[in-house]
Amino acid sequence: MFKTVAGTFKSGVVRFGEPVTGLPEGPVLVTFLEQSPGGPHAPVLTPEQIADLRGKLAAWEEDWNAPGMEAYDEP
Repeated sequence: MFKTVAGTFKSGVVRFGEPVTGLPEGPVLVTFLEQSPGGPHAPVLTPEQIADLRGKLAAWEEDWNAPGMEAYDEP
């Protein structure tokens, strides 16, 4: 079983952002994510990259908004 939990690493210690319960003791993997230059809450994409991505996704807009697609929002 895999579970992803966000957290922070400071002074050699990993602190989880939420309690981790219901999992057996065992090995874990910790992946260090690179922070964006503007800090942890800064946008990852530049305005130019956002505009480019929006243009590429526009081709799917009609299908995305088609009747019946709300069924994919259900869990």
